[in-house]
Amino acid sequence: MTALPRGETPGSPAADDDVAPPSSAVPAPSTGDGPETDGGAPGAGERAEATDDTADDDTADGETDSAGEATDGDTGDAADDTGGADDTADAAKGSGAGADADAAPAPLSEAEAELAAQRELRERIERRKAEKEGPIAAGGKLSGKAADLLAAVRAVESGEQPATSFFDSPAPAAPRRTAPEPAPARPRVPEPARAPQSAPPEAVAAAAAVLAEGGAPAALAGPAAETLGAQAADALRTDPWQLLGVPGVKPEQADGFARALLGAECGPDDERRTAALVGWLLERAALRGHTALDASEVRAALAERSVADPEAAVQHAVAEGVVLVFQDGQEDEQVHDGQGSGAPAESDGDEGGDEGAGAGQEPVQVLLGLDRYALAEESLADGLARLVNACEKDADWEQAASAADSPSAAELIRAVAAHGLVAHTGGEAARAEPAALITAARALGLRALGATHSADGRRRLAGATGDPETAVTLAGLLSGEQGPGRDGEGAIAVDLLVVLDAPQLDVETAAILVESLADGTRLVLSGDPGVLGSAGAGRVFADVLAARACPQIVSRTPDPGPIGELVSGIGIGELNQVEAPGKEVVIVPVRDAGEAVHRTVQLVADSVPRAIGVPSSDTQVITVGHGGSAGTRALNAALKQRLNPGPGRFGGFDPGDRVVHVPAPGRAEPAVVVSADAEGLHLDCAGTEVVVAQERVESSVRHGWALSAHQAAGMRWPAVVVVLPGDAAQGLSRSWVYTAFSRGERHLSVVHGVDQALPRAVAQPPAQDCTTRLRTLLETPAD
Repeated sequence: MTALPRGETPGSPAADDDVAPPSSAVPAPSTGDGPETDGGAPGAGERAEATDDTADDDTADGETDSAGEATDGDTGDAADDTGGADDTADAAKGSGAGADADAAPAPLSEAEAELAAQRELRERIERRKAEKEGPIAAGGKLSGKAADLLAAVRAVESGEQPATSFFDSPAPAAPRRTAPEPAPARPRVPEPARAPQSAPPEAVAAAAAVLAEGGAPAALAGPAAETLGAQAADALRTDPWQLLGVPGVKPEQADGFARALLGAECGPDDERRTAALVGWLLERAALRGHTALDASEVRAALAERSVADPEAAVQHAVAEGVVLVFQDGQEDEQVHDGQGSGAPAESDGDEGGDEGAGAGQEPVQVLLGLDRYALAEESLADGLARLVNACEKDADWEQAASAADSPSAAELIRAVAAHGLVAHTGGEAARAEPAALITAARALGLRALGATHSADGRRRLAGATGDPETAVTLAGLLSGEQGPGRDGEGAIAVDLLVVLDAPQLDVETAAILVESLADGTRLVLSGDPGVLGSAGAGRVFADVLAARACPQIVSRTPDPGPIGELVSGIGIGELNQVEAPGKEVVIVPVRDAGEAVHRTVQLVADSVPRAIGVPSSDTQVITVGHGGSAGTRALNAALKQRLNPGPGRFGGFDPGDRVVHVPAPGRAEPAVVVSADAEGLHLDCAGTEVVVAQERVESSVRHGWALSAHQAAGMRWPAVVVVLPGDAAQGLSRSWVYTAFSRGERHLSVVHGVDQALPRAVAQPPAQDCTTRLRTLLETPAD
């Protein structure tokens, strides 16, 4: 294994320009407080890198700590941010008046009914797709028929209606037409940064009163009312553990709140507590990319939180409809040991099944999942199958394929000509192939469009096709703010849609997208499988590739130059030394985090502009996490002081500051502060003016000279400085390194303080440890 490439620090003073030899001269890493994480959905080596503090920037970034306990941008540690964590953090330790720990498991008949109802609902999903009439709610989650199905699940689980009432479905309506009629383009609208719909003031006031009784921070009143609705106060008084549903609230805080309200009635085995814990565990798992968890993992986690009978707790959560239970791969077989559906059978009745392998291991994997992700995966699998089966060979693509600029582009065009769903993989240079496909399709008279993860990706795609009308962001397409709009049946008015940056698709967004495509529409999922995945739940692109549910076109177009050569080696687990005669790749060894910050500021402000010719405004810093002495916070503070000093007149920001705006979890939009007034903070996001309301600035805007790798995914800059302080060693993975190193177009500097941890991380195969059901659903033939 060789070290990073040789090179010289571009343009730095003589004492600083000495670059260490690739292998032996890199100093040992300094010790730090702990690893930092980069992404909104951590998993072993692929989803995230460790982080030790997220409280300050929750809701802003989609980042998680090493245990997956908090994420910036997905939930946020609201209680900690408001300074009230200590008020409610008195954790339950298993003492107190507990609920009956010996609750009997649910009868087998209920388990059979539950499984039968779920099988029927899966069939019902397929039949009722044809009845879909209205459009998918722009920017929302599941709606329409999917919402009806959710109501049906609730009705069965609550006992309001028997499962058999849903067994006899009316005949399906006529199928959707195979090609949408041309629809007039929707008028473009500006892109405001609107705050989410706030709860009624009276609901917030009532919730605040109940929270005050329980010693919880008043700042939680607004989020509680938004989460629990207008009756939040009554819900919290009846079931204080519903506070766990508020983003950022931890079990210890909910336990303290419940004890203050309930007194002696509060115990660690209270069914209200255990049900809330099960839901909370699955929500936290979703932040790490999981759409479901093994039942044994859930029981083990409950035991760690002082639940005396985790098995009974899981059964109760299933009976209450908090979670759904699945036995993928063995759907037609039942567990015949008298246990409920939430407590799968152990081979010898032993209670050691939670410990893993051996005599007590479950004979078939039983998964628990939240209904929102279960329905999204079911809907997505069904929708992809619909596109595969509804493809029309209504154009002659052969001439376009023969005229393609590369063999890979020709192969992609031919695959799309014959199939409704195609997967395409490749690096940055391979993006020219989807661009060629879009151009060829439009020349054939088809309505072809490309959707990207970021505004920067949209700009690059438009440059490749030569037509700005061919490129949109995925968020803009789904919201209707970009693209051709929707036809009379609510479908996006396209014949071919190419989704670039497909690894960034989470399962709910993908389900909305596929449900928005009419029968006969061709869909291409294109992306680099080596980059970090989505900040949300699911790994859609990886599951589609693994299931082999459609043709897969692997690009043979390599990324050019020393950076492309380096990144290509990382993709196969090799950290190679590359020749960089033009200082395309430079290593800057550092001894500790303080020196890492100093050298980073020097590179961005002086060395790279002087030696490479890339201005500071086009140089992006990428580091492993937000916290720590060389995380994004420390680097942003140092870079602001050097590049745009000021008093921070509006929420810590001044005109000219580089920032990142996070309008929704998983979406990071680089911007520059223009001004501020009573209306809010005015930003320039790639030429689009965005106004962030004052109350949203703290939670959705942060300085952006330094980003995490997950924030940088889907974007590229002329020059990139990757910072690897010694305390970030445990947060590195091949996917992280691949993503960070591939963001630079002309130049890459690596501020290197992790010694041999870098080649070890690159050599370790990427871990695919996210539990999802999409691959199984795609591999299972439709009945």
